[in-house]
Amino acid sequence: MDFDMKKWIQDMIRADVKKPLPVLSFPGIQITGNTVEEIVGNGTLQADCMEAVAKKFDMAAVLSLMDLSVEAEAFGSPVRYSAEEVPTVTAPIIHDEDEAEALRVPEVGEGRTGECLKGIREIADRVKDRPILAGMIGPYSLAGRLLDMTEIMILCYEDPELVETVLEKVTQFLCAYAKAFKEAGADGIVLAEPAAGLLGPGLFRDFSVPYVKQICETAQAEGLMLLYHNCGTVEPLLADIAGIPAAGYSFGNAVDMETVLKAMPEDRIVIGNIDPVGVLRNGTPDGIRRETKSLMEKCYGYPNFVIASGCDIPPMTPIENLQAFFDAAEEFYQKDKEC
Repeated sequence: MDFDMKKWIQDMIRADVKKPLPVLSFPGIQITGNTVEEIVGNGTLQADCMEAVAKKFDMAAVLSLMDLSVEAEAFGSPVRYSAEEVPTVTAPIIHDEDEAEALRVPEVGEGRTGECLKGIREIADRVKDRPILAGMIGPYSLAGRLLDMTEIMILCYEDPELVETVLEKVTQFLCAYAKAFKEAGADGIVLAEPAAGLLGPGLFRDFSVPYVKQICETAQAEGLMLLYHNCGTVEPLLADIAGIPAAGYSFGNAVDMETVLKAMPEDRIVIGNIDPVGVLRNGTPDGIRRETKSLMEKCYGYPNFVIASGCDIPPMTPIENLQAFFDAAEEFYQKDKEC
């Protein structure tokens, strides 16, 4: 189904009861019986995983895998895989200006990007009752994987032209990738830009915001909703994040959710920010219920707030813990109706 995402956002903001929107996909392997390594390289298994989550939990949308190694691998980065952990980039591939200039922008579909597109194509055929949101890495976060996360921060000062060269190339690719997701059947994009949360405001404005805006504009031109995700300590960056023309924003547990809500535009959804590891992965059902209800009580007065995890939920998070999160949200709204 081709959703009108502007209306979807408006309807969610107006709704008294809002379905949760955690960054939830990988734990579906516990239902399908696959490993992380198996699904990240197989689009059909990705769709199976997303479908299993959609059937098990009443989420506001279907989210694809938040695998921030996919795009870097398409550019040539080495990646480590495992059965129970999300893949990670193991080494930089750009060390100087010559290598930055020589960096080839891959075609969309190279590496595992083709399997991710296949996963969206298949899940869009299977799930019709809610939007499909495809996961993509943000431009600075991708450049950091190609250059090394520590090195890119030094280079922002010492060789900004090199960083800009890489950012321009990765942004070109990400814009094309977003268009391909639309063609595959996605209704929106979750753009994960966590590495930019490490930057000060000045560097954030120079090395992340302009490139994110390009991707936002491309997504909007394609009719895609873009949800901007940054799980860093972003309080100093909130004014600049609010200026990013996304349809919504996703924040991690490193920040106070009410502080964030006060800084974000009222006509965009703002989701977050239950700790995905300390609470959802390692907590107990009772503790999860308490944390979830506490956050909802604190933020319920903001119509654009949607309860969610603060970041991607780890693959082996117990299903009963996830159920406790959804149950707590439902119980909160039920109690509010009774009052």
